[in-house]
Amino acid sequence: MLAKLSTRPSARCRAMRSSVRRRAATGAAGLALLGAGLTALGDTDPDLGRFYDQKIRWTACEGTELPEDLQCGRITVPLDYAEPGKGTLELALARYRGTGDPRGSVVLNFGGPGGSGVLGLAHGGKEFMGLTDAYDVVSFDPRGVGRSSPVSCGTEATGRALEATGGEDMSDPREALAQLREVAAECAEHSGPVLSHIGTVDVARDLDVMRQALGDKKLNYLGFSYGTRLGAVYASRFPEKVGRFALDGVDTLTEPLTEQAVASAKGQQKALESFLTWCTQDIACPFGQDPRDARRQVVRLVESLDENPVPTDFGFEFTGQDLAGALGQGLYSKELWPLLQRALAQLMEDGDTRGVEAFATGGVAPPSPRPSDDPLVDEGEVPLDNLPAALMAVNCADDPDRPTAERLTRDLARLRTAYEEASPVFGRYRLAQVLMCHGRPKGTDYIRERVKDLDTPKMLLVGTRGDPATPYRWTVETAERLGEAAVVLDNRGEGHTGYGSSECVHRKVDDFLLYGSLPPSGSSCGSEEDGRL
Repeated sequence: MLAKLSTRPSARCRAMRSSVRRRAATGAAGLALLGAGLTALGDTDPDLGRFYDQKIRWTACEGTELPEDLQCGRITVPLDYAEPGKGTLELALARYRGTGDPRGSVVLNFGGPGGSGVLGLAHGGKEFMGLTDAYDVVSFDPRGVGRSSPVSCGTEATGRALEATGGEDMSDPREALAQLREVAAECAEHSGPVLSHIGTVDVARDLDVMRQALGDKKLNYLGFSYGTRLGAVYASRFPEKVGRFALDGVDTLTEPLTEQAVASAKGQQKALESFLTWCTQDIACPFGQDPRDARRQVVRLVESLDENPVPTDFGFEFTGQDLAGALGQGLYSKELWPLLQRALAQLMEDGDTRGVEAFATGGVAPPSPRPSDDPLVDEGEVPLDNLPAALMAVNCADDPDRPTAERLTRDLARLRTAYEEASPVFGRYRLAQVLMCHGRPKGTDYIRERVKDLDTPKMLLVGTRGDPATPYRWTVETAERLGEAAVVLDNRGEGHTGYGSSECVHRKVDDFLLYGSLPPSGSSCGSEEDGRL
């Protein structure tokens, strides 16, 4: 899924307050190649026993403003499952210990792709404390994300991609495609070998190693947004290991990135209009009190920043496309709207970009890196662009479509028009994200071809009617694709995912994970304002 929020919305709100001071570096991502000297094993009989035999050593977490009761650990996984001797990666884990005598673990993925599960759990853990009645609540930084060998394209890659696809002169798209190929090469150079093994199929195999290391015979799982794609892939790959699975904000398994991006642009344009209607009811709204005029002001603001970017304290210029990315992150949940309104007021009234930068970068700021011998990347060394770099790396790895340069040359101007019609604010940004797959290897067709007709226990799929990132129709389509195993809960509300915004959804998901109690398929949670948790 394109540019879905990388941590749960309510977690993001808390993370924005506490982690805006978090220090991150813009240097190249490090890869922990611990087994480089081992003899490579063949594809036909890979020896994975040493990975499945490991145990996790849990200790107190060390890091900026992490809760005292949060424990951290790690697991080792092969860089390449076909050749386990090729090298290994270390993955960062975190957990809240279950109360009493927990019967196992429930693993969370907060979405993205590109979101740190460790930070998501650290800053959003209160939402999941009810699950500690029966489980250790665990999350992790997937390969290529956060402390787990983070990928990077360098601080200027996204800007260069936007520049390549957003110029007024589209008479020679071949030059734009050449620049996109250069960006792809820079991503490979900054990221190292992990970039070739970052797709969801690999992460699903990591999940199974994690399940065994946690001591669980079956995986209990709660996935949000992109995390629903990961959960579906795991269920297809390891059907006999599926425990209780809840998938909230259901992703598509079949639509190509180009169609996903248009749906995202339309959804976020609708969410922006809802936000501006809400904002203009407040005398403090920086756009005044007329929603229609406010929409025009936002378009002009994006265009103005593209023409005259604002210098930042971190050595780069904040553009209109950076603002589009920030707006996209801030619109995922109504809980974030007051923060977004204040950040926009700071920008418009004082020229202060720090608030919107926090949304655009994930609440991190880049100083100089600190060296570390730990195979897990130090918190201060996570690249500033890790979130968007990982998002695109995973989405490209999961998508088998690679239009030829000739086709893109023919279609580029038409695509740009279609995206801008979908959203005058988000269209160009979404198109650049899609085109950043140009020059990368073709992705897997496993998800599109194999993830269907599951032979697993029943799993709960939650779709929200007003979701700006994962349209409700994706829940219906994915449920039909997964077959009889899928049970759909219709959340008649607004915002991205339902667990953190609807008491009804929260209760039904917890009842299923804790007690195995499933609602009838097709049942609903109402649209009443039932409060935040």
